[in-house]
Amino acid sequence: MNTSDNHAKSMLFGALPNWGTADLPAPLPFSIRNLVRTIGPGAILLAGSIGGGEWLVGPAITVKYGNSLLWIATVAIALQVILNQEGIRYTLYTGEPILVGILRLRPGYRLWSGVYIVATIAQLGVPALAAGCASVLFSAFASRLADTPDVAALTWLTYAIIAATAMILMSGRTIERMLEFVSTVMVICIFSFLLTANLIFVPLSHWANTFGGFIEFGSFPADVDVILLATFAATAGSGGVGNLVITSWYRDKGFAMGAMVGSIQSAFSSIKESTTAIGKVFPITDTNLRNWRAWWKYVHADQIWLWGFGCFAGMFLNVNLATHVIPQGTELDHMAAGAFQAQYMAEQIWSGFWFLALLNGFWIFLSTHLGNTEILIRTVTDVMWVSSPGLRERGRMTISRLYYTLLAVFTVWGMITVNWGHVMTLFRIIGTIAGAVLAVASLQILIVNLTLLPIELRPKLWRCVVLLLCTLFYTGMSLLAIGNLVSS
Repeated sequence: MNTSDNHAKSMLFGALPNWGTADLPAPLPFSIRNLVRTIGPGAILLAGSIGGGEWLVGPAITVKYGNSLLWIATVAIALQVILNQEGIRYTLYTGEPILVGILRLRPGYRLWSGVYIVATIAQLGVPALAAGCASVLFSAFASRLADTPDVAALTWLTYAIIAATAMILMSGRTIERMLEFVSTVMVICIFSFLLTANLIFVPLSHWANTFGGFIEFGSFPADVDVILLATFAATAGSGGVGNLVITSWYRDKGFAMGAMVGSIQSAFSSIKESTTAIGKVFPITDTNLRNWRAWWKYVHADQIWLWGFGCFAGMFLNVNLATHVIPQGTELDHMAAGAFQAQYMAEQIWSGFWFLALLNGFWIFLSTHLGNTEILIRTVTDVMWVSSPGLRERGRMTISRLYYTLLAVFTVWGMITVNWGHVMTLFRIIGTIAGAVLAVASLQILIVNLTLLPIELRPKLWRCVVLLLCTLFYTGMSLLAIGNLVSS
């Protein structure tokens, strides 16, 4: 009996069905050409990450308190790189998203499915960044910041952006392939602008000062806005549910055993639906272990070099530019979200930057709103599909139909809830909930990988320690935020 068979009983945690078995497919030989063809989920997550922590919160907190808090971003991104990889570890072995692994934990899927559906809706159910997208789009064409008389115009623009996002998610051959293409284009546009502006207008001495903030570990101003700090810690990187959903994109991309499970098709795809709710695992053989190590080369490239470095570079370039052009101590929370960069760049550097910076802000907000919407729909879809046998047994219901039903529901829901508050206020709520999700999910991923995976595939000790540190870090940040709310 092999190691996988020895873990058959432990798989039944959560009362979900047993896995099937199959050999692990071999990836393409590792090369630059095949690297470009194989990786991609990191680009989707990067495009969905850059609008919150990097474009909004990073500049807001560093302009107000200086660069000394940037070490929080260094810690957050490093922890989330390992967290992502450990979630992906489970998906490479089973083909299931990590959330399905979490549903297998005691006391069972009935509890955890409800917890994660509620947490996902609480974090992403209000499309705050669609409002930010509308704000910068309005400012770009009106040549001024939006004000109180412009509320109706902003509302209709926000509705149009929410509807356009739904249409984008209905296009392409599969959701993952469409997102990968759109996200890559957006990331190229965003970084091209940021890098050009920084190279031309920001002196190297300021670059050095900004970089120093990323390694000044332990600095903590006494008067810091704790809620803003907790939001910064959670959204520097992805934050919360997004760190878990990346494993769904790995499944849809066909990484490792994901090729045995299938993917969510687009609304207009002619491909027959073939996605299964339960994954397959591979026996521990020399060939399968060799293929396993080969797959990890692509995971490292996608998560460390594409996503991890991309998050760090996005934070650096946004903060470096903002702290150079905006006076230290400026309060950015109540300015038109995402438009403050354009205002100061136009005033201090060149008037043409008003439109260019706002166009860049539009792409940043749109990419993040698109990513957040997909994360919301996909999470609820995957959890409902796995935890609802009756739903799967309905002859006409497929996972794709469930996805698009939920997309329609949350599109209408988003048009209602987006009016509940200011963009930055809504984003603080997102960040607070995201930190709590990261604190709990880090520990659960550790338990999943140490109980449901064969010994040969389990994480090394140092990775286990990092997951525990991730739990402690985000638990601490969440408690600080909660304590601040209670005392205020």
